[in-house]
Amino acid sequence: MIIADGFYEWKGEKGRKQPMFITLPDRKPFAFAGLWEVWNKKDEPDSIYKSCTIVTTEASKSIRDIHHRMPVILKPDVYEPWLNPENQEIVGLKNILAHGIQTELVSHPVSKQVNSVKNNDPSCIDPIA
Repeated sequence: MIIADGFYEWKGEKGRKQPMFITLPDRKPFAFAGLWEVWNKKDEPDSIYKSCTIVTTEASKSIRDIHHRMPVILKPDVYEPWLNPENQEIVGLKNILAHGIQTELVSHPVSKQVNSVKNNDPSCIDPIA
């Protein structure tokens, strides 16, 4: 799982896109469904690479007008089965991705300062008019 309290998507046409901050209605932290792997490069057998990804899905109705996909946000009651490395049951894991996710989200426009990684402070999520 990857812990967050929100994420950004950009709404609109190229050249005029407005960054939007998306979060849960209660603005509490949540967990994205994540996958991780440790692997070695073929020509470097002693190398160790650790990688992770956030699972995405079709956007819920609450943000579909912003973007066509969204990260999978897990409901707390599926944290344990998602994290269990012994859980290899494909049907059950697919069921989590289909029904164990948060779909009610809220959003608001934020400053275009989020377009640069140099800007990393709380004002990045402040609503703008």
